[in-house]
Amino acid sequence: MSGRFTQQQLSQEAHRLYGLLGSVSKNKDKKWTLQDCQSTAPLTLEINRLKKEKNAVVLAHSYTVPELVYGVADFKGDSYELSLKAKQVNADIIIFAGVWFMAETAKIINPNKQVFIPAGHAGCSLADSMTGEDLARFKSLHPGVPVLCYINSTAEVKAQSDSCVTSGNVYDIAQKIPGEELIFVPDTLMAQNLEAELKRRGTPKKIISAGGSCCVHDKYRPQDVQRLRAQYPGIKLVAHPECSIEVCRLCDYVGSTKGMAAFVEKSSARVFGMLTEFGLVNRMEAEHPDKTFVWPFGTCSYMKQNTLENTLQALSSPTPQQEVQVNAATAQAAYKAIEKMFELTK
Repeated sequence: MSGRFTQQQLSQEAHRLYGLLGSVSKNKDKKWTLQDCQSTAPLTLEINRLKKEKNAVVLAHSYTVPELVYGVADFKGDSYELSLKAKQVNADIIIFAGVWFMAETAKIINPNKQVFIPAGHAGCSLADSMTGEDLARFKSLHPGVPVLCYINSTAEVKAQSDSCVTSGNVYDIAQKIPGEELIFVPDTLMAQNLEAELKRRGTPKKIISAGGSCCVHDKYRPQDVQRLRAQYPGIKLVAHPECSIEVCRLCDYVGSTKGMAAFVEKSSARVFGMLTEFGLVNRMEAEHPDKTFVWPFGTCSYMKQNTLENTLQALSSPTPQQEVQVNAATAQAAYKAIEKMFELTK
């Protein structure tokens, strides 16, 4: 592959990548080096060449690897940001570097475009905790109660819901839904944070929930927050509402991936404790090299299944397992819930 490009092109690409990734951690002990970028350059050059040739775009979630986010992604962000971009994008092919439910959402919004996920059917502990049949049974126990589903859910769950929500707009949308009760699925920990926040805002509702939790965020404990404060005086702690309510109450900021990034950017603090997935830590390191980010633990193995190698393969010769298809009836019903989210967010 490197034979397609001149040494000058490869050198320029390596230095472009190093300019973006030089402050980024590959793991807790090592930063990206120029040599790493030299090894990566042939892949990013070829992917970016093929994108133009095939009128394709790459959407990359912040939790994927930084060489994808900064090397080839046309758009990077959280589930909601990427949902918006998927709706607006002018391309024949969408390569969604993320997990399956996200690529499903892109396909639902863009039924006439081809959507591929490099990692194939990469799952999600949260989204996979509830099926459409599970939700139908749960709804039957609470007839007439409006249903909000977190965007981190399957197409079948979205199809059974009144509106989709994200961690960034869930509180505002929940406030707009009439009634004193809400079903919120499938994140049971976010449901607790939702109920507490609505009470704090003076618009209390009973939140009825079922499902599971994120295999990264549900591992954080109050003692992790306490330990970081003891080790780093003046540290600012940020967390995602997929964490437990006990953890969230001890942090300086709780919000979506986009919200956490905005908090870091606006804050005058120099040290941040990131109670989230390692990919967002990498993004913050790249975008704020003058600040220090302390990351206790937490890596999503599903997100990390997306690589430059399988992104290239999805562009050049995709397999049936990489192409996202959604049943037409399910897609139509799920689309209504997604559109309702966009409507209620305006």
